[in-house]
Amino acid sequence: MNKIFKYLLSLTLLAGCSGTDTTPSVDWFDGYDTGLVGTPNAMQYGRPSDGYGTHDTSDTPRTMSVMLPLTGPNASVGQTIRQSITAAVLQSAPDNLSVNFYDTHENMSDAISTVLQTNPDIIVGPVFANDARMLRSAKPEHLPVLSFTSDATAVGDGVITMSLMPTNGVETIVREMESDGSNRFIILAPDNESGRLMAGTAKNAASIYNLDLMGIFYYTPRNTDSIKNTALTASMNTARTSAHTRARTVLSDILINERLTALERSKLNIQLERLSKTETVGKIPYNAVLFLGDGDDTKSLASFLRYYNVGAREARFYGTTMWDGSDISSDFTMTGAKFTTLPETDYKFSSMYEQIYGAIPNRLATIGYDAANMAIGMIYSDKTHVSYLLDPSGYIGTDGLFRLKPTGDNERALRIVELTGTGEIREVKPAPTNFVKPLYNIEQRHITPADAMDLIAPGIDPDDYIKIPEHLRDKYRSKTIGANTSVKAVSKKSQLVSIQSEDTGETIKSENFRPVKLEKINREYIDEYEIEE
Repeated sequence: MNKIFKYLLSLTLLAGCSGTDTTPSVDWFDGYDTGLVGTPNAMQYGRPSDGYGTHDTSDTPRTMSVMLPLTGPNASVGQTIRQSITAAVLQSAPDNLSVNFYDTHENMSDAISTVLQTNPDIIVGPVFANDARMLRSAKPEHLPVLSFTSDATAVGDGVITMSLMPTNGVETIVREMESDGSNRFIILAPDNESGRLMAGTAKNAASIYNLDLMGIFYYTPRNTDSIKNTALTASMNTARTSAHTRARTVLSDILINERLTALERSKLNIQLERLSKTETVGKIPYNAVLFLGDGDDTKSLASFLRYYNVGAREARFYGTTMWDGSDISSDFTMTGAKFTTLPETDYKFSSMYEQIYGAIPNRLATIGYDAANMAIGMIYSDKTHVSYLLDPSGYIGTDGLFRLKPTGDNERALRIVELTGTGEIREVKPAPTNFVKPLYNIEQRHITPADAMDLIAPGIDPDDYIKIPEHLRDKYRSKTIGANTSVKAVSKKSQLVSIQSEDTGETIKSENFRPVKLEKINREYIDEYEIEE
């Protein structure tokens, strides 16, 4: 369908031409060499002659077309970006540049047809992946597009996104986990396309940075029951509670039914008293949790994990740019958690935007502003469109360092921050300031979404958490208890049992000896059971 649309559109555009196709061909990979990285370009805000290089000073009309959802359910997104673009144009654009806005809400095909008939120098937008794909199929190959989708499959062939790619934040935080020594982790991710893609990125990053991924768990966003059940499963709470109950049962049974010395009885009572103050025994098989959802879902998940006895002592918490802008920073129970975020927004832009619109700009506004300035810079630069937009040294924008790539995606430098529980965040690792040293090893377009993965754990042996008299160990031996494990429980080594013959007095050692029960004891051992939550 897209091919038919593109063909018909081409006929329409050619109808007014002389018959000779003068459309320039372009190779978006031409000359792109990350080995030629140097100092990033500072984006100059003001008239183009102040910072864009040698420019076209003629009166030839130039056109920037902007495609955004200006009405409908996503109008707030489009209007925010429109405001920032308008600010950039008022500040930087020369008199011969016309900027035209087109609403993509009702009919994207009609919007594309209208825009392409105006023969713009560049298109800014659209916002959503499907719209970007449609525009990519319809536009001439040489026409550059600065879109706002974060879907790597929707860009390329001159459609380049300005938005932060999710893989950047995931790889950055996994690298920080490796630096912290958090070498065994689980993933808690929303059960949607983005969540599975980010989990696939984290899985790939774990391999690159030599971390052990112990499990992947998905939950339904904003669904309390799903979030609770996911935390319950990931915490191994059922197995740890069962092991705790089994340990107490063993101690109680021995105290009630066995002949003990005063010292043995005292030791068992002390252990029983200690267990009465806890609800679980056993260690979780990971020391870090990577949350791939937003701040609200993360707070709920973390709360349930703590309820199920997985707190800061057991595992360190990590997040991504999905936490940015949420109120998670004011949650004191999340103190010490780390996440990735963009650098602080350029102060000059923030002040200017607040003066004009009476509000603090969000990330949509900053990215829209940078997109407009990139477009203006490209139009009036003496460089080719490709060499200007795809400079491997990158640019310093309102959100710090970034560079656009011929594949259509981009790389943005991120910093690591830590929650303090006071509403403020503390920067623990600043964002890189150049691309001399490569920032990322993972390309989003090469990532396969990850399936759920059961927890890798050897299970919990209640006997490891109690000490009972040597002569009673075989009689009260417990089974290893493990929930959601994908490796077999480790069997205990056989122990040599010493027995003395009544006839000869000779001591015999045997691994196969089992005592014969002389009487039937009317009680039942419970090795595994389920707890109703």
